[in-house]
Formats: sequence, structure tokens, C-alpha cells
Amino acid sequence: MKVAIVGASGAVGQEFLRVLDERNFPVDELLLFGSSRSAGRKYTFRGKEIEVRLLQHNDDFKGVDFAFTSAGGGTSKEFAETITKHGAIMIDNSSAFRMDEDVPLVVPECNAEDALVRPRGIIANPNCTTIMMVVALQALENISHIKRIHVSSYQAASGAGAAAMAELYEQYRQVLAGEEPTVEKFAYQLAFNVIPQIDVFTDNGYTKEEMKMYNETKKIMHTDCEVSATCVRVPSLRCHSESIWAETERPVSVEEFREAVRNGKGLQLEDDPASKVYPMPLFHENCDDVFVGRIRKDLSNPNGLAFWLVSDQIKKGAALNAVQIAEYLISKAE
Repeated sequence: MKVAIVGASGAVGQEFLRVLDERNFPVDELLLFGSSRSAGRKYTFRGKEIEVRLLQHNDDFKGVDFAFTSAGGGTSKEFAETITKHGAIMIDNSSAFRMDEDVPLVVPECNAEDALVRPRGIIANPNCTTIMMVVALQALENISHIKRIHVSSYQAASGAGAAAMAELYEQYRQVLAGEEPTVEKFAYQLAFNVIPQIDVFTDNGYTKEEMKMYNETKKIMHTDCEVSATCVRVPSLRCHSESIWAETERPVSVEEFREAVRNGKGLQLEDDPASKVYPMPLFHENCDDVFVGRIRKDLSNPNGLAFWLVSDQIKKGAALNAVQIAEYLISKAE
């Protein structure tokens, strides 16, 4: 098995290295690619030092089985043909192809089989907030069809990359030292603050991040469910959280949904309010699953449920989901 990682030096690229190793993914040869800034860097994988190559339009991807790409939408669009022309399956972590009709958008717990039909040799990895939400929603959809979702996200600095995480650390240090905080990766100071904007605003008043949750959920779940999202950046370092209100076709009891979460793929139940047990970002870094708690009936709608979830944005929200797609394809080829 020959595997490539494009964008190897970024936060998600580094997570790919860790996830491939810890899941014992069958890698016989690993190729790392990056921009001119990262070319020449060396990373160790399973005891072997691998040098990052400059991503170029050549035949470097000949013989590659899977190419995990996380170098931004522009790079993905520019190099997609180069990456796939010799038969490599490109699993792309950018937003470049997510809504293209001929590119499957896959979360294995929901629609793994969609990955089997890929006319362009490309499979899109959804947005991190969408991934974690639909893993939980699938468990509810299996009980009763979901008609409507309202979601507010609480997104960690990790969603903006490694440099953003470093900036949050530095801002806290600067504020506590009485210095003027550095603001480069966010619209405003994030330390001791929340910012109700992720990505740019669209004409309808929603941000691109919020519209991703709207559009991607429909495509992944093959649903007519309506989604309204508010995405907020919060000063936690890693792991996103979401507060979700879901309306189903029939009333679903709290215990029904708890049981569905207990038995659901990629889910863990943390729901004992009397003992102050509920998911929190602090405790779920580097975890594979989506953690669900605060499950309760919606007081305003007899067919409504409210719940809270947390998942590691860099892991399940990016690298792990992509690797799970590849694992599924390998299992189908055996």
C-alpha cells in the first residue's frame, strides 16, 4: 500500500501521520508533500525518517493508492488531476469539491457506501462541524426521520490551524502580562472572548461555515432536513462543541435516543447531569469518537430533542474521518 499526504506539515497533515500509525493502517511506502516552505522538512513515521517533497505537476503520484490532501482548496483544485491521473484515490480535506455532484461527500458512520462511486477519483471529507454533527444525527435518524435542526457551534482555535492555536496561547500570555495582544489569525482577540463569526458572511447573513453545515448535512444524509446554524469561535484550544435542537417526525424519548447513542457507530454517551457528567473539550483531545450528553426534551416542541456534543476537530473532524473512508474502501476490496 502506497500512501501520500499532501500538506504534511500542517496541523491536519501531522494528525494524518499519528492516525495512520495508531490505527496500524497498511502503509508499505509513505510519501509526504508540501509547499516550498515545508519541502525538505523531515518527519519520522514508524521509525523511518521521511523528507517532505515539493508538490509539483509530475509523476510523483504514480503507484499511490491513497492520497490524503489537506493543503487548502486552491491547492486541491490545482493538483487534483496530477494526483489522480495514475489511479490514486484522493481523499480531500478542503472545501474544494464537497458540493460537486460527481464527488461523494462521506462520513463513514452515515454514508460509507457513497465512497464506492467516485467518477473523478476524488472523495471529499466534510467540514469538521458537519462531521461531528451528522455522526450523532444518524443515530437519531435511525429512530425517526429528522425534519429540522438548529445548531450552535462552539469552535476551538484548532479549527483555524496550528498557528491559530499558538496565537491563542500567546494572547493569554500577553493579556495576563498587561501587553497588547497579537491579533492575526482571528477577526478579534480570542482570549477571554468569543467571536460569532467563522469564515466570511454570505448574502443571506449566514457565514460560509454555517452554510457548509446546511448544504453538507443534506448531501451526506440524503435528506430533506432543514438546518439553521450559528458558528462561534471560542477560546478553547482543541475540540469543537455543538448545541443541537432536532425535530423528528414522531416524538422520540430521551431514553430512546440515549440507547441509540450507546449503540451508535462512533458515539459515546456522557449523560448523567446529576453527577455533572457531560462532554467537555478539555477531556476529549485525541479521542476518536463524538461524545453526546445533556439529552433532554425540547420544551417548545413535543417532537423536539436538545443535546450537546463534543469531538476532536483535528482528529475525527478531519484526519480520522478520511482514514476511516480509506479503511472502508480497503475492506470492500478484500
